Amino acid sequence: MSEQNRAFTFLEKYLMGPMGKVASYRFVRAVMAAGMASIPFTIVGSMFLVLNVLPQTLTFLQGFFDNTFFRISDLYMLANKATMGILALYFNLVIGYEYTKIYAEEEGINVNPLNGSLLSMFAFFMTIPQLVSGGGKFSLVHKIDDATNIIFGWEMGDSGVSRLGSSGIFTAIIVSVIAVQLYRMCVKRNWIIKMPEAVPEGVSRSFTALIPAFLVAFVILIINGIFVALGTDIFKVVAVPFSFVTNIASSWLGLMVIYFLIHALWIVGIHGANIIGAFLTPITLANLEANINGANIPFAGEFQNSFVIMGGSGSTLGLCLFIAFLAKSQQLRILGKASLAPGIFNINEPILFGLPIVYNPYLAIPFFLAPMATATIGYFAIKLHIVAPLIAQVPWPTPIGIGAFIGTGGDIMAVVVSLICGVVAFLIYLPFIRIYDKKLVEQEKGGESIL
Repeated sequence: MSEQNRAFTFLEKYLMGPMGKVASYRFVRAVMAAGMASIPFTIVGSMFLVLNVLPQTLTFLQGFFDNTFFRISDLYMLANKATMGILALYFNLVIGYEYTKIYAEEEGINVNPLNGSLLSMFAFFMTIPQLVSGGGKFSLVHKIDDATNIIFGWEMGDSGVSRLGSSGIFTAIIVSVIAVQLYRMCVKRNWIIKMPEAVPEGVSRSFTALIPAFLVAFVILIINGIFVALGTDIFKVVAVPFSFVTNIASSWLGLMVIYFLIHALWIVGIHGANIIGAFLTPITLANLEANINGANIPFAGEFQNSFVIMGGSGSTLGLCLFIAFLAKSQQLRILGKASLAPGIFNINEPILFGLPIVYNPYLAIPFFLAPMATATIGYFAIKLHIVAPLIAQVPWPTPIGIGAFIGTGGDIMAVVVSLICGVVAFLIYLPFIRIYDKKLVEQEKGGESIL
């Protein structure tokens, strides 16, 4: 047991500390807020997409859909285009707002979150049009052919302006940070136009943003101009490192690292899903849009809650069922029955802190192994085309099987694989929970405490 205690101490020192510090960064908190804010809209947009692709898997519906829903699909798919099609804009606006709000609250400076949001959007839209340099001048790209549709700098795709979609998320994040930092600098150095107190707040706020807006314009235009002169632009430059990160995160080995880190944080009491999720949401949403356009990327949308952590972090749904109905320990049975309802909806804090799993050497090993095993099954099921890739965002509390079915656009095999993942996770826990159950029974009979 001392070896396991040393392992917990190691995780606390070398993982909990550094990751806790990263999670406290203002920039990370703003990105996390943007990811959370975008989820309701992506879920709504995804539901209309599921409606559009359902006959591809349930082919007997094709005739009915041709004569009903598909007659108005261009109308209702606007909800999808206005969500998945402009994901970068959601991130850009929310980060600008939240990042500014954090500075206003924590530094006590007079910056307005609405100004921060609008300045971020202003900066972002200046980077979207594509330009080329030559002959001593800059020109907007205008190219229309079978493969390309760029109209006066604005590249168009099926969902609208291409760079407003997932391909622009990382640029949107970066220019938001630049815009807010420039705004903050102007206010801290008093480079603003102050209006008398009698002036209405809306008017005063607009003049406060005037000088920062000029500065943001100059800085972004200079950055963009330099890149264009070098034969590229900020989107293409940002895509290089972030594409590398995205590819690593979407590989099997990358998934193993991700789920190890999430559960290593949980085992010492830190909400690993929230911390790591702040970095993963832009990647999974970008992959989701890529799947919509024909890719086959496993790590997209709610892959995690559809195939990996049914019942909550650690994939504890089977564990919860066991302790509710098969455990011999009285305290485990009571806890299991109380935790069953939230567990069905992927909420397992009662199990994590009540069983407990946190700091529990008896259950630490399966807590790591179960999600890594289920992630492997889900990953290769999609990679090998046994299951359709995820194309729709679903609410993370969606129960086992249902989320996978909806997320894949109605693939029955997704339900089967999701249930297999749940069973595999349970089998991994089974020998460990039996030992723990036996120890608790001995304790209830008057033995010594086991933790």
